Amino acid sequence: MQFEDNTTSRRDHLKWMGAAGLSAAGFPALGQSSNWPDKPVRWVVPFAPGGTSSIVARSIGAELTKQLGVPFVIDNKGGGGGVPAMQEALRAPADGYTIVMSHIGLMAVNPLIYPDSGYDVNKDFTSVTLLSRVPSLFVVHKDVPVKDFKSFVAYVKSKPGQINYASAGNASAGHLAVEALKVATGMFITHIPYRGTGPALNDVLAGRIEFMSAGTPALLPHIKSGALKCIAVGTTQRIPVLPDVPTVAELGYKDFETVQWYGITVRNGTPVEIINKLQQECAKTMKAPEIITRYAAESAIPGGGSPAEYAAFIAKEQARWKVVVEKAQIKPG
Repeated sequence: MQFEDNTTSRRDHLKWMGAAGLSAAGFPALGQSSNWPDKPVRWVVPFAPGGTSSIVARSIGAELTKQLGVPFVIDNKGGGGGVPAMQEALRAPADGYTIVMSHIGLMAVNPLIYPDSGYDVNKDFTSVTLLSRVPSLFVVHKDVPVKDFKSFVAYVKSKPGQINYASAGNASAGHLAVEALKVATGMFITHIPYRGTGPALNDVLAGRIEFMSAGTPALLPHIKSGALKCIAVGTTQRIPVLPDVPTVAELGYKDFETVQWYGITVRNGTPVEIINKLQQECAKTMKAPEIITRYAAESAIPGGGSPAEYAAFIAKEQARWKVVVEKAQIKPG
């Protein structure tokens, strides 16, 4: 906070109160957290640019910048299944100026496949809020000789181990979606991990990789252009933006469901008033016309909710995906 009265006596008085832990009113000082944010906030996204996580972060970050008057700077840190990004975030001060885009892989699966990561997502990090849930789409390159999901499964089974799928990396949402699909269908298809959805998508678009799963924000433009064919969606119900595309569940794989989700997490020890303010400001973004329009165009489900609600949601996801990790024998390599 800047004061217009810059006399020496006032500065000295304020320094004394700060050293004593008092505010101008004589009560315990809240410290810098009461002014948060008064400088740019770094938003760590654990994947390369071009994927759903980056798209969600940039959309919400633009609204937070408008609302709070300081830049929310997106910092893409791809590679290592997001572990290096989380390690870096853990080294940053717990002051609310470094936040993390958390998602299914970071929070629900990495604890199972990277037990020696050097951090515990449930103890070293604190949930802030859920931002969105995004439908998982299953797509093939336009030249893959299949017309629908059933013919794709048959095609893969006729060439076991010869068909590849791309993902944003180990424990990414796309990786998990396809591994869940492999468990449900009995397909044998080879995983090719990349450092983000963007690089993975580039190789699928070029026809070097046949198949992938990702969220609507990253894939819809290419489905609409005809470069990719969407053969199924992972939600329990068909989605408005692709009403003719069936769900995996309705094609005979009962109870199959996989969606991507994104939220904000901070280092444990971040002042609670900062966590609450960030959650409240994120809730406001859900009402912004730009966000409402964008989410509707992508059949994304708005997030929201308290830190406790997001923490409970993550706990349920951890339990659910533990079953898939064990059945699919997902490994970090």
